[in-house]
Amino acid sequence: MTKLDHPVLVGIVGAAQGLRGEVRVKPFTDDPLALGEYGTLFTLDGRRFEVLDLRFAKTVVVVRFRGVNDRNAAEALKGLELYIDRTSLPDETLEEGEFFHADLEGLEAWDAEGLFWGTVGGVFDFGGGDLLELRQDGKKPVVIPFTLAAVPQVDIANGRLLVDPLAAGLIDTGEDDEDDGNDGGDGNGSGS
Repeated sequence: MTKLDHPVLVGIVGAAQGLRGEVRVKPFTDDPLALGEYGTLFTLDGRRFEVLDLRFAKTVVVVRFRGVNDRNAAEALKGLELYIDRTSLPDETLEEGEFFHADLEGLEAWDAEGLFWGTVGGVFDFGGGDLLELRQDGKKPVVIPFTLAAVPQVDIANGRLLVDPLAAGLIDTGEDDEDDGNDGGDGNGSGS
């Protein structure tokens, strides 16, 4: 059993594929076939899965793991989250301004005035660009866009990022609260 220091989710096992123990894996990597380059994948409970073979199939990767030799064993893996340690990711593949999601999680968000806005609890992409979830004790989490306007500076080495609270939507400017003419009455002017 191996415990990862900085786990990075790289895929989730889906349905079994065929009769010989292959599984479909939904990859969370830029290159779906990169799962094979890591060799061994891990679960958070410390189990190891060595990739023997894989191939791309539409939106998933069909993977064969060592020791998974039949459909029953493959079906038992459904829903399993597969991780690698952050140290397995090559930093030299990143371009200027690119970051691994795992490196952003845990960073503290501060503005130019020295106001703390929370700690990055997650990075999400629902199709419209990356979003950062900021968490702060005693407050509801907020989600801000991970754009240059909203987050002009990321300092991984010091564990911080600079946010522009206005561009990030953290400050209520009141512009959306225009008077709609409703005075709260029943609409007939009588007030009762």
